[in-house]
Amino acid sequence: MKKAKPIRILCVDDHPLIREGIAAVIATQDDIVCVGEAGDGQAAIAQYRQHKPDVVVMDLRMPGMGGVAATIQIRKEFRTARIIVLTTYEGDEDIHRALEAGAQGYLLKDSVRKELLQTIREVHAGQRRVSPPVAARLAEHTPRVSLSPRELEVLQLVAKGLRNKEIGAKLDIAEDTVKIHIKNIFGKLEVIDRTEAVVMGSQRGFIQLQAAP
Repeated sequence: MKKAKPIRILCVDDHPLIREGIAAVIATQDDIVCVGEAGDGQAAIAQYRQHKPDVVVMDLRMPGMGGVAATIQIRKEFRTARIIVLTTYEGDEDIHRALEAGAQGYLLKDSVRKELLQTIREVHAGQRRVSPPVAARLAEHTPRVSLSPRELEVLQLVAKGLRNKEIGAKLDIAEDTVKIHIKNIFGKLEVIDRTEAVVMGSQRGFIQLQAAP
């Protein structure tokens, strides 16, 4: 009986140790092989074009082009591409964006050893797999509540410590309009002040907090 070809994997993560860890897990299997690695979204696209892997294991947030943008571009060029997002982020908006971009799997990095191999095989077979903690996170915020592009801009500036007048000047809108946006943000995120809004917005994946230099 002819032996089936191994599932060919492209591993994308900006941390070399994570890539090494994934490669080590894959190396224990006879039916899965790692054919390429990339440290950011642009490199992932180039590696995909070169290797045409069966499945991509994609980090969500990376310097430069992140995982969602890379997934969109790869799926645009290769409609049958199968992509698993592997990340430390479990915010419901992060999950929605990844799945809407075309990812067929979403796993948290602390579940790599338990779930990665099974997920690779299932996604390769055409199935979709979202790990139980991720599914629970989605269910927790159903129906989905989205912030408008302008509300996202306002919340990101609130996170930077800008006051309403400064936000208005930055976005070229009236201060009263800023106040309306912030009121809407508070209602959608179910918070009562700016600090809670920033914390909740970050936890759920609406905004990314910039690390201090």
